[in-house]
Amino acid sequence: MFWAFLFKRKRKPKRSVKPRVRRGHELSERQRELRRELAGVLFLGLAALTFISLAVQESGAFGMSVRRFFFAFAGERGAYFLPLIIGAVGWQMVRRPQKVTFSSRFWGFIIFCCWWILVLYMVTESLPVGAPLPVWYSARGGFFSGVILFALYRVFSFYGTLIILSLLMVVALVLMLNRPLVQAFKDMIRVLKETFRRLLPKAEKGRSHARVAEPAATAEAEPVERFRTSKKAEEDYTTALDISGQAGRKLGPYHLPPLDLLHLPTRFRRGVRSIDQTEQLEKTLAAFGVAARVIDVFQGPVITRYDLQPGPGVKVSKIVNLADDLALALAARGLRIEAPIPGKAAVGIEVPNKEPRTVTLREVLETKEFWDTGKLGVALGVDIAGAPVVASLDQMPHLLVAGATGSGKSVCLNALILSLLYKASPVEVKLIMVDPKRVELSVYEGIPHLSVPVVTEAEKAAAVLKAVVAEMEKRYRLFAERGVRDLPRFNQALKKDEGPLPYVVIFIDELADLMAVAPVEVEDAICRLAQMARATGIHLVVATQRPSVDVITGLIKANIPSRVAFAVSSQIDSRTILDGVGAEQLLGRGDMLYSPVGALKPQRVQGALVLDEEIKRVTEFWRQQGSPDYVEAFLKAEKIEPAGRVQGGEEDELFWEAVKLVVDQGQASASTLQRRFRIGYTRAARLVDMMEERGFVSPREGSKPRDVLISPRRLEELLKGK
Repeated sequence: MFWAFLFKRKRKPKRSVKPRVRRGHELSERQRELRRELAGVLFLGLAALTFISLAVQESGAFGMSVRRFFFAFAGERGAYFLPLIIGAVGWQMVRRPQKVTFSSRFWGFIIFCCWWILVLYMVTESLPVGAPLPVWYSARGGFFSGVILFALYRVFSFYGTLIILSLLMVVALVLMLNRPLVQAFKDMIRVLKETFRRLLPKAEKGRSHARVAEPAATAEAEPVERFRTSKKAEEDYTTALDISGQAGRKLGPYHLPPLDLLHLPTRFRRGVRSIDQTEQLEKTLAAFGVAARVIDVFQGPVITRYDLQPGPGVKVSKIVNLADDLALALAARGLRIEAPIPGKAAVGIEVPNKEPRTVTLREVLETKEFWDTGKLGVALGVDIAGAPVVASLDQMPHLLVAGATGSGKSVCLNALILSLLYKASPVEVKLIMVDPKRVELSVYEGIPHLSVPVVTEAEKAAAVLKAVVAEMEKRYRLFAERGVRDLPRFNQALKKDEGPLPYVVIFIDELADLMAVAPVEVEDAICRLAQMARATGIHLVVATQRPSVDVITGLIKANIPSRVAFAVSSQIDSRTILDGVGAEQLLGRGDMLYSPVGALKPQRVQGALVLDEEIKRVTEFWRQQGSPDYVEAFLKAEKIEPAGRVQGGEEDELFWEAVKLVVDQGQASASTLQRRFRIGYTRAARLVDMMEERGFVSPREGSKPRDVLISPRRLEELLKGK
């Protein structure tokens, strides 16, 4: 037989015939999935039935048999963990009937249940040390615990058994949490700290809360107590006075508003990271030949970021190019990749949460970080990890806010304004508000912080900005007389009987409307203030819903380094705001990219929501304490007639036709206007000068033709406005 096997003739391999896929095979696979799912349901039912048999005395013959067997196997107390194990098996089969796999989390749960069975034996039974094996497993602790503990005691003694059980518990926790042990302990400590912070006010229930004194005697108004929340909410809430000692305190004749006027933050339970998405992310990258692993996960209210560490030789650009494929694999409605994360050797995959949480302004104002930012500190929201994002206007020193309609710009402005109203009195900070839309900032009319009534006309806004420039120059002259450089040093050098100069913050809600009416005057004033006003304590917050180069000009961008970009429609708009892409991938509803001065990359922030009811409460609180003290120079600022008007205030009837002709031809010259409209040289030259003053054409440069600076689309918008 040996020789026959050795000289056995080799057969030619048969050609492989590709099997035909029949409908019966599909049906059999579906039937197998259905059988697995039915088996899982039976396991779940069996778990419920066995648990009832253990818990209820009169459970029939089946229940009595189950009780005797389970009690004999795991003891009277440990037996209750066996239905949990049966239910876990059934849940795995129901959850994934296509392919039943038992993950590390499942095995960690099994080890966790077994650990409890062993520990309950040690705690509730007197250990028969030195007795033979039958004595161990015949005790009330059960056969399973008796056999294992007998072996452990014989080999490792009592203390060795304790060490092994401790290690077993650690292994179970690591498998169930599916994350590094150090990170798990850090998360546990953070949760305990948050729980202790929330329970602290209940323990100090007897302490008296800081009360807001009655308003000044200038007006007989109702007490502010009507704005307070319910008694239960006050007990559950840690007041800002307990945290920072700031909110509700008295500043001269004024009282700062209490945080009770704002809505309580919504409860948020930080869940364990989704192992399914983590595994799916790694599998998808591996399918495209990219070796990478998830090293950390940050779960925020709206976004979860997976920190991905590429393998050796993997280019970052290869991961970035797979953004659409990753979004498809994770079933995400929008996915953004930050490659690389600044200061970290990882790539960030930002995936929206299926159940986003609303971020309230109150939860940001309650933090210590907010109260450490000074008088001009403002609250923006929270980052992707849920940490508060705050800033100070004197460090910015000016802010540009832009984004599409409905993306959250006006809500962001309201959050900035309320932040200032919570930190500074009218003696310390004055506000100037420009609202061409007439509906966004008019709710602040009458608060004592205003230096001028809310400006709603574009011509008046240009005049007020020009008056602010004059105020800036006046302050510089005062600084020169005192020999100081900035506003804080000037106020320190004043005598006791001299009143300090306040900070001035200018809020412009819609820059596009101002640029449409008086572009030269508005751009001039904004650029001068942005260049020079920081030392004088004057700061700008400019918002627009049309981030085009006609509105956000190069001069404005160069002088306002800090920017906030909300969701936009294209990469071009994103580059106009941030000088880079990213804003076109935002989700809207307060999702923003915040780029402070000096930042290498913008930071993703979920903006704080401010409701109309909250604004009404805070403004009413301030109105009850006094009326605004308007600045006379701002009130007397006369409307500026925009360039393009002849003397007497009447616009040249040929001006817009001349602009249209210049835009169509791509160059501006007086001789062309003369021939086309059959007018004299003086009138044609005056029309060209008007276009230059309004910023439609470039200044004269010798014999070179003037460049046309206005686009056809912008001209159409101006003509529609006319």
